[in-house]
Amino acid sequence: MAIRSAMHQAGAAALSALLRFDPPGLEQRRLPCPCGSAAHYLELRSKPVLTAVGWVELQRPYYLCPDCHQGQFPADRELDVEGTELSPGVRRMLAVVGHEAPFDHGREQMHLLAGLSVTTKAVERTAEAIGEDIAARQAENMQRAMQLELPMAMGQRIPILYVQMDGTGVPMVRAETEGRAGKRDGQPAHTREAKLGCVFRQTTVDRDGRPVREEGSTTYVGAIETAEEFGLRLYTEAGHRGWARAEKKVVIGDGAEWIWNIVQLHFPDAIQIVDLYHARQHLWELAAKLYPNDAPRQRRWMMTKQDKLDNGKMESLVASLRSLATSHPELAKQIRTEADYFETNTERMRYLKFRRQKLFVGSGVIEAGCKTIIGTRLKQSGMFWTVRGANAIIALRCCRLSGRFEDYWEGRRR
Repeated sequence: MAIRSAMHQAGAAALSALLRFDPPGLEQRRLPCPCGSAAHYLELRSKPVLTAVGWVELQRPYYLCPDCHQGQFPADRELDVEGTELSPGVRRMLAVVGHEAPFDHGREQMHLLAGLSVTTKAVERTAEAIGEDIAARQAENMQRAMQLELPMAMGQRIPILYVQMDGTGVPMVRAETEGRAGKRDGQPAHTREAKLGCVFRQTTVDRDGRPVREEGSTTYVGAIETAEEFGLRLYTEAGHRGWARAEKKVVIGDGAEWIWNIVQLHFPDAIQIVDLYHARQHLWELAAKLYPNDAPRQRRWMMTKQDKLDNGKMESLVASLRSLATSHPELAKQIRTEADYFETNTERMRYLKFRRQKLFVGSGVIEAGCKTIIGTRLKQSGMFWTVRGANAIIALRCCRLSGRFEDYWEGRRR
């Protein structure tokens, strides 16, 4: 550690020498100013910058406009340190540690692993700023999608391309849930729904003929936003992933109405599948209501109903549900609700047909994504978020776990 510290000091001294700009030549002492006038070179000014080897001194030319009195540091833009005392390398580190764990833990990691002392607030602000910049770039792509300016999808045909989506609650500060109803009647909301979507490819099946997701092919998008906004976000991602080149297109989700509204608007040519395990859960919940505290009867009832479901015999399943008789109004309402649910999604539950096509029938990829991207980072004990902060971290984690983090930094260098 002592050797590392000494090497950092030597590196900082060498880097400070490299970052000592000379005064500009006579032909470079005027720059265009946003006000329409010209800024003139005034003097060399210095500022400290925290880099991967510690604090260094950046000495660079300063230009001032005599009309609007706005100053410029062209070197700051060139080095990507405009408005910050953190180098791109340090900001990259802070984004990595900030997206993975609580911000104070990130501060400790920076000190232990990089030998750099930063504040918890610096980790938070930097990680969120990078996430917001990633989200802003996504918004530009979404805007182009709205204007039908998506780039042409070039490349080889994709055998099967999947889109999955789901939602999960994120704990919010009180101001972000004010006026929103909670899950229980009369109770205020404590969370906001984060919507998450993923796109992945399937190019093969295993020895038993079961579908296999192509390794490394999954990308994610997500945010706390309306279904309309999220639908455009997911549509843009699918377009970039080659939706137009897919020979077979599949969308899988649970029974939430907002999901199928998005599908109808943006993915009408896709095979639509309701997650089999979510559908089974509906039957189990109804079994528990029909035979409370009687597990054997619940299992026997489920055996016959699940067989109909798994084999896509939806008309028979719906008819058997509607034939159930009960004198309890609440239970009768529950039966009607479930029968309506299965009837509405009949064509999305032809599981035998889907399996014969060697397709996935479960939404395990997006459910795991909800836990990995959102749950493990944003739903830890004692955490409460603003929408702005949560969306920044979601954007950062989606970028990182989609394998695009290095592409983002490469884009900043250009």
